[in-house]
Amino acid sequence: MQFENTLSFAKSLDLKDELSDYRSQFHFPKVNNKPVVYFTGNSLGLQPKRTKKFVDEIMADWGDLAVEGHFHASKPWWDYHERLAEPLSHIVGAKKEEVCVMNTLTVNLHLLMVSFYRPTSKRFKILCEEKAFPSDQYMLQSQVRHHGFEPSEALVEVAKRDGEHYWRTEDILAKIEEIGDKLALVLIGGVNYYNGQVFDMQTITRAGKAVGANVGWDLAHAAGNIELELHEWEVDFAAWCSYKYMNSGPGNASGIFVHERHLKNDKLQRFEGWWGTKKDTRFLMKPEFESTHTADSWQLSNPPVLSLAPYLASLEMFDEVGMEKLIKKQKLIVAYLEFVLREIDKETEGSFEIITPADRGCQLSVFLHGQGRKLFDYLMENGVITDWREPNVIRLAPAPFYCSFEDMYRFGQILKSGIER
Repeated sequence: MQFENTLSFAKSLDLKDELSDYRSQFHFPKVNNKPVVYFTGNSLGLQPKRTKKFVDEIMADWGDLAVEGHFHASKPWWDYHERLAEPLSHIVGAKKEEVCVMNTLTVNLHLLMVSFYRPTSKRFKILCEEKAFPSDQYMLQSQVRHHGFEPSEALVEVAKRDGEHYWRTEDILAKIEEIGDKLALVLIGGVNYYNGQVFDMQTITRAGKAVGANVGWDLAHAAGNIELELHEWEVDFAAWCSYKYMNSGPGNASGIFVHERHLKNDKLQRFEGWWGTKKDTRFLMKPEFESTHTADSWQLSNPPVLSLAPYLASLEMFDEVGMEKLIKKQKLIVAYLEFVLREIDKETEGSFEIITPADRGCQLSVFLHGQGRKLFDYLMENGVITDWREPNVIRLAPAPFYCSFEDMYRFGQILKSGIER
């Protein structure tokens, strides 16, 4: 398609957009009494308007039924979490029994590492990307210390090459082969939060398992954003948050994946609680844990249904549309955003560069040359909600559910005005 950096062309793309009706189903903040151009769905997705109905339903049942809501609510609370598994399995490429919603992201990664980081005196190293998201760094450091190792010895970080903004798959594979039988775990962010790069998860997973390591993925920036086939890729485990591309609300519940080959392994170590026991005997208060032989067995406590309700509301939308259509629009709108950026860059004589590689999802990270924080502040003051990362990067994530092509054009004009100013 031959793009044009004009308002009429952007509007023509919106007219052809089969997801355009969903834009009106979200609440938009306003600046200067106009809806913003919202680029931070990679940090917190907008609120779907249907969310309130799902939350109000629980509040009404709580008021009318109190404790009886566990079994007699319109959506009984004791199995509320089960309603999320089927639509989530479609999003992450899993079987229903491999998926569960519980806790929050780093809590879940810690719990999963109880099962999948079982170091020995010989096989104890963990491979991750350099400058992983800080929470992952803290988690990995604390895990290896818990097992009596020093992070400097146990953690192996794969770096980007000098002068490059992204990781090369061949460098990761080479490092896996180099560590060999000392490698206990590969744990990488599937989509890098800083530069938006999508890692070749299938190839890296295959390489990690070939040397006998377990392989897990932090999918915080991947779930609801890119195509995932966790079951087919034979990933051991994964976890993700729900409040970014899946629009479930600030700090909301996390999802987990555990491959089916591990589900019936009763010798697998994990931390356990009563909500992970068999459903039909859970309330008999038996002294011994009985696994459900599903991902539900990693649950500890009864689910926080007021948190799950917004997640279920959003998953209903994902189920209506399907990941195929979302990814189709994502690719087109990100390509158009890139085109607009490059046109503005020509007109402003090289004021910035895009540091996101071609292997990407719904994010372009832009390194500003000489503009700095003042340009970011100008964008925010003029109705472009974006994200600042040190030293000089803004992250742009046009989520396909609610961003329009006209938004991309409007952003370009505001950006150009800010640079010229």
